Amino acid sequence: MKPNAYSADCPTRQILDRVGDKWAVLILLLLRDEPMRFNQLRRAIEGISQKMLAQVLRSLERDGLVKRRAIPTVPVTVEYSISPLGITLAAAVDPLRDWAERNLKDVLAAQRRYDAQRKAMAA
Repeated sequence: MKPNAYSADCPTRQILDRVGDKWAVLILLLLRDEPMRFNQLRRAIEGISQKMLAQVLRSLERDGLVKRRAIPTVPVTVEYSISPLGITLAAAVDPLRDWAERNLKDVLAAQRRYDAQRKAMAA
């Protein structure tokens, strides 16, 4: 059967969920540049909790987008790197990040106009 993302039971939706997750996208874009340890990622991504970072990294690893390597030190050091499959996804989502950065002012202005209109209608 051909994948159909509009179908409720299509596995494509799981992949789109990953692409739509801001934390997953930010992790992939960071790892595209270089492998990083867990705490390096946590420091680089402001606002992500330790628990959320661990969950997202596990999901990315399960999906084959990130590779985890345990280095036998005391304590054990864990390093994460992007997989070849992850590189293709990072290449696909990076233009979206770029678009968001280029159009941030316009989106924020639209939000302010919308909020002002809603407030005026409620008054």
